[in-house]
Amino acid sequence: MSASASIVLPSKSYAAFLFDMDGTILNSTAAAERVWGRWAERMGLDVAAFLPTMHGKRGIDTITALNLPGVDPAAEADEILRGEIEDVEGVVALPGAVDFLAALPPERWAIVTSSPIDLAKRRLSAAGITPPRYMVTAEDVTIGKPNPQGYILGAQRLGVSPAQTLVFEDVLAGIQAGEAAGADVMVITATHSHRIETRHPTIPGYSDVVPCIVENGLLAIRRKAGQSAV
Repeated sequence: MSASASIVLPSKSYAAFLFDMDGTILNSTAAAERVWGRWAERMGLDVAAFLPTMHGKRGIDTITALNLPGVDPAAEADEILRGEIEDVEGVVALPGAVDFLAALPPERWAIVTSSPIDLAKRRLSAAGITPPRYMVTAEDVTIGKPNPQGYILGAQRLGVSPAQTLVFEDVLAGIQAGEAAGADVMVITATHSHRIETRHPTIPGYSDVVPCIVENGLLAIRRKAGQSAV
């Protein structure tokens, strides 16, 4: 199936868009898994089984959930953070993401990421994405995804209700966070190695779509000219 044939778009329009970062507007999978893989090996974990579980969540939440004896989750999360900030080799924007984000009114979109602010800025810079006016990071919430706190806060900062937003996500924890916030969800599949089963609209990336302003000044997503509907 071609990329354009796999596009499914929401029919609604929205007051604002909220974007996850890793796996949604940029690909940091290789870098993150290098750092987390070394840590998991040192902790005696099954690295292959562990790595798929750590995406889309705050580091401290991932480590805390493991309940490892004698391990300080905060200290370990800080160590992993330093490693991730140092290692951004291969971090790139998803195809079309830079142009898609640049076409949005700056006051109408935000990033809501499980990454701490320093790591978020480092990865955005490595990917060539200009940081948005509004951003919610790990430091801004007390509970990370799948809790909806981040997306609720992101909507508040944009001055809209979560129900008026479209959340862009790539992993289950983030999808659940968007759902719990009361937002609609768009699933980005660019970094998926396996098909995700979801009831939400999906797109493989941003190369074949554009944002547009429609009636009442709301935001919508449309196929680029020349792209046929499914």
